[in-house]
Order: sequence, then C-alpha cells, then structure tokens
Amino acid sequence: MKTETQTSADLSHVAQMIEGTHIAMLTTIESDGTLASRPMAPLEMDATGAIWFFTDRRSSTLEHLTVANLTFTDVARGTYVSLSGRGEIDKDQARINSLWTPMAKPWFPEGPTSPTLALLKFVPNVADYWDASNSRMVRAFSLIASAVTGKPLAMGEHGSHTGLSPVTGAQGETA
Repeated sequence: MKTETQTSADLSHVAQMIEGTHIAMLTTIESDGTLASRPMAPLEMDATGAIWFFTDRRSSTLEHLTVANLTFTDVARGTYVSLSGRGEIDKDQARINSLWTPMAKPWFPEGPTSPTLALLKFVPNVADYWDASNSRMVRAFSLIASAVTGKPLAMGEHGSHTGLSPVTGAQGETA
C-alpha cells in the first residue's frame, strides 16, 4: 500500500500502524441488520487519510457503505487497528490507472479499463488501536508472568483518534 504524507499527527500514527498490512477486513451493515465482512487489499492511504481499494461495481457491498468498519491486524508486529467511517465509490479512470496493479488482474482480467472496475474510498472518522509492538519474546514472557502471578501486565498501548475526517450523512459517489 502506498502512503502519502498525512495532514495530522493522528493520521500519521494510523498510517504508521497499518503500514505493511496487505489485507484489511471491511465490515458493513446489511439490509437485514447483520454484519458482513470481507477481505480487501488496500492500495493507498491518501493525504486526507482515505484508504483506497479496487471493487466491482456489481457488488452488493456498495449499497451498504454509509457506515463501515475497516480492521488491520499485524500479529507479527503486535498491532491492531479498527477504523470506523464510511465508503464512497469513485469511477475516475485516471485514478484507477494510477492505482492499477497487476495483482488485481485475476479479479479484473481486462485490466484497468474493465467495465466493472471501480474504486472504493474508505473515509475514516475514528481509529481505535492496540499496539503491543514489543518483541514476541517480551509478549510471551509477559503473558506467562501474568498467568503465574494472576495479575494483568501491561501488554502495550491502547488508544483512540477521533474526528479524523468530517462525518456526512450520505454516501458519496464521484464520477
């Protein structure tokens, strides 16, 4: 995932935590009220903190982007990020071309000009994070020590960043 320089310290922190994570889980609320999650490959985090993905214009997911959650997990580094926000659809061919990667070809065999290809722009508003980036050895030792002593030990940092982007009531779409 490409990451542009962020406009705030909070967005820079989020960018640092999700850097190197190749798959995120996008969760939306379906028409019947159930939650549905699907893996997505992030392409870019732009300067405003929006995270971009390729998507199929025919996907039913696109009908449920008003409220969405995006989670990144990097077990090896001990970092976990949950972003609450919304999704927007963007059909700008120049942007699709600039983000195109051959790794998307199995889903869009016609390449960046595939008629079903669009961009999903995830706009985060709140980030919750857990950072236990100590080495695996330190985390394992802390877990064992906690089990033996019966006392919880600090396993890292947890926090939230709010107001990352303006919240709007309607799902946007750009041509």
